[in-house]
Amino acid sequence: MRFFVICLACLSLGSPSWSQDREATLADIRQELSVLSFELQTLKRQLSTTGGPALNIGGQSGIDRLNSIEAAVASLTSKTEELENRINRIVRDGTNQVGDLQFRLCELTTECDIATLPDPLTLGGETAVPSLGDLSGDGGDGVELAVAEVADFERAELALADGEYEAAANQFAQFIAAYPGGPLSTEAHFLRGEALARLGDWNSAARAYLDSFSGAPNDGRAPEALYKLGLSLNELGQTSRACLMLAEVEKRFPASDQVGFARDSQLTLGCS
Repeated sequence: MRFFVICLACLSLGSPSWSQDREATLADIRQELSVLSFELQTLKRQLSTTGGPALNIGGQSGIDRLNSIEAAVASLTSKTEELENRINRIVRDGTNQVGDLQFRLCELTTECDIATLPDPLTLGGETAVPSLGDLSGDGGDGVELAVAEVADFERAELALADGEYEAAANQFAQFIAAYPGGPLSTEAHFLRGEALARLGDWNSAARAYLDSFSGAPNDGRAPEALYKLGLSLNELGQTSRACLMLAEVEKRFPASDQVGFARDSQLTLGCS
């Protein structure tokens, strides 16, 4: 959690434009909270039955049937324990992420006192889970939305590849606003950072890289987003904080190919 607070502090010192984007940032964090909470609620569906029991208790004698029942009970017990451990792990990790987001939101809200911030409630409680109909609506609309989402992303990606950096940055920003929390959001934030970096707008680029990393800290793009965040902070004159971000690359992703780049940059910047 402290890591994200440091990142936010870094960017707040980079440019006065940070305060101008404050309301948008608050809305983004609130939206992240809502999306994360909703996604974890869907885990409750795994506890629902899918039909009638499928157990087949065979055997001619009573002993054979008893042995079959014991084997079935052992198998079901094992599967139940596996599912319970998996769900508990996901809920625990999700609850921690919600806590991080609440802390970030409190940092950005003047009337919020961090000392009185309550612990986040464990997710997966009593909140009603929307039905599939509530989520998808008409099936045809869902397909059209997916096609439109990919088309918009590819259009922005093409602008970036063609060197139209300002257009690419704007199109990725529009994409993120139109499809918040979508499967391409993390990549859209990162590529927007790339476009902004080419334009020399390092403060906005740093925020874009941070959004990419914080939105999916375990994603395949996360190491590079963290590395590029460090480079952006250095361009903003925040060398010590840049060194901190670059060091985090190896700490968090020791097997990533970005570790070598981060080490080279640390040597260039004279990081201790």
